[in-house]
Amino acid sequence: MKVYKTNEIRNVALVGGAKSGKTTLAEAMLFEGKVITRKGTVDDRNSVSDYRPIEQEKEHSVHSSLMHTLYDNKKINLIDNPGFADYVGETIASLRVADTAIMLVNGQAGVEATTETAWRQTVKTESPVVFLVNQLDHHMANFNDTVNALAEYFGEKVTVAQYPVNPGEGFDTIIDLVLMKQLKFKEGGGEPEVTDIPESEMDRANELHLKLIENAAEGSEELMEKYFEQDTLTIEEMREGLRLGLISRSIFPVLAGSAKHSIGVSRLLDFISKSCPAPSDMPAHETIDGQSFRCDENAKPSLFVFKTSIEQHLGEVSYFKVCSGVINEGMDLVDSRTENKERITQLFLLNGKNREKINQVVAGDIATTIKLKDVRTGDTLMDGGIQDGGFPKIEIPDPLYIVAIKAENSADDEKMGAILHEMHKTDPTLGIEYSRELKQQLIKSQGEFHINTVKWYLNKANNLEVELYTPKVPYRETITKIANADYRHKKQSGGAGQFGEVHLRIQPYEENYPKPTDIPVRGTEEHALPWGGKLIFHNCIVGGAIDARFMPAILKGIMERMNEGPLTGSYARDIVVYVYDGKMHPVDSNEISFKLAGRNAFSMAFKSAGPKIMEPVYDVEIMVPEDMMGSVMTDLQGRRGMIMGMDSKGKNQIIRAKVPGAEMARYATTLSSITSGRGVFSMKFDQYQQVPTDVQDRLLKEYEEASKEEED
Repeated sequence: MKVYKTNEIRNVALVGGAKSGKTTLAEAMLFEGKVITRKGTVDDRNSVSDYRPIEQEKEHSVHSSLMHTLYDNKKINLIDNPGFADYVGETIASLRVADTAIMLVNGQAGVEATTETAWRQTVKTESPVVFLVNQLDHHMANFNDTVNALAEYFGEKVTVAQYPVNPGEGFDTIIDLVLMKQLKFKEGGGEPEVTDIPESEMDRANELHLKLIENAAEGSEELMEKYFEQDTLTIEEMREGLRLGLISRSIFPVLAGSAKHSIGVSRLLDFISKSCPAPSDMPAHETIDGQSFRCDENAKPSLFVFKTSIEQHLGEVSYFKVCSGVINEGMDLVDSRTENKERITQLFLLNGKNREKINQVVAGDIATTIKLKDVRTGDTLMDGGIQDGGFPKIEIPDPLYIVAIKAENSADDEKMGAILHEMHKTDPTLGIEYSRELKQQLIKSQGEFHINTVKWYLNKANNLEVELYTPKVPYRETITKIANADYRHKKQSGGAGQFGEVHLRIQPYEENYPKPTDIPVRGTEEHALPWGGKLIFHNCIVGGAIDARFMPAILKGIMERMNEGPLTGSYARDIVVYVYDGKMHPVDSNEISFKLAGRNAFSMAFKSAGPKIMEPVYDVEIMVPEDMMGSVMTDLQGRRGMIMGMDSKGKNQIIRAKVPGAEMARYATTLSSITSGRGVFSMKFDQYQQVPTDVQDRLLKEYEEASKEEED
């Protein structure tokens, strides 16, 4: 293939809601560019983009796919992204390297929940956005209502650049407000028949054309001056205004079409070619260390890895965008994360699963390579002479849906763990963690669809049966008052025996806690616990009742019990211990004896010191449409949530609440159900608080029953 220069490249991410037609549009764009000779469909399971078995079975995109088409001597890279919010990580990564987002909107449904989700990601990445109202061939399509909804949700800069003349069944004609011509398309696409705008459409076209010119002129002061002088702009000036306005997000053009019938697709490609920014038009890349990199093919080479996949017959494939310079086959670059040298052994262009070997990739282009040694998604590879921290990592959203998982056959646990970690490589939003505290393998995801995808790969791609269940809650145990206890450990079994006796007092830890007046403190150790809180250990032994060499053993026994609390086996925290007396045996006393004596004395004192279970409480922020607030707040109250405040943001309301973590299991699914997918939330750990008495009683009963089952 010809090596295209930076100004001949356009990078486009197809984003939007599920069933808005992104994959169908990609197919039509490849066909119009003569990259493929026959269009596949999602229904026939033969599209270029959705080539993976899981996508063919589920009939929707699960992973982003890299493709390219050719038009007007330009190479247009396309990244087709899944529409469901659970796969938002794919969209985030794609927007990081795309220079324009084409956001598809279903002309029947208008602005959907998933449209809002995609929009929020473009806001975060400051991506240029072009709206395409698709499926205008459907009898329920309503272009005007859809445009009004777009403006209502996303602002007054939403500007019509095309509109349909005959939406509904038989749709084939568009008024183009840049060209100020009527375009009539044949079934199956191709270049349209271009005619003058009919008299019946002229008033509407002139009105919308004027608004388009005004918004395009805002792209630069020079264009604004020309507009004031001439009361209009030429086509070339309008295209320049659109390009500049897209970059600054001061205009969001709206186009019209039907991807299924290829109506408007050739004009979309023309719009991308002539009005959307090239990589070199975009603002410079900033490295972590503040170094500025423009997308210049004459600069030193650098690339950013935005995606990793595992492909049959190829192994691990790294997807990258060249940020500067030229990447050649056989080139050595340095990974800014590891500082290791990586060799680019082979370069490929992709169209779905089809690959084409190339020798060179220039700044701004997107390609893939294989067999890198230790490169992860989000890594920067640069010329060895460049000294900086690389480009910022891809921002990974916090997990919203966590489940515990185990293999049905325990012999498969190791295999399952290896597969999950491979999946994390290809999807960084999928968190994999073994919790030593909970003794559970956890999967942290974006939602139920995300988890079902994991299960599909384990079941169908790896023949591994697994069980999913709600993870345990990481409770904490503590005390509320002072208590004393003593314990004698004595064991005689022939030969040397075991003997150790420990007397201790415990009290709750708090800043400036009161010291006892009846116990003299000889030494103090303060331990910040890995799970939060503190243990203060006071040695108060006088007269040699316990030899100093046994004090570490007593502390170890107490720490073991803190690690597995006396009430529910959860971590204990915020306790002050005074070891003030005890007894030894000249022959039988040893470290194990005092460790056990200390451990048991601590357990006895703990249960007498007003023990309390503490639960994690989260700051939860929920954004919902105003008319759904009541249902969401009622649900929060049922989860023992405490409403802390409310704010408005555009058409939505933001509810801030504190909610116990135990009540947030599967909340992502519940919120989606309550709000028809329009509610979104985030949660951040706040603090541990004591559980209500009824909850504590239930937890103690459950732990007692579970312990009995284990003994049986």
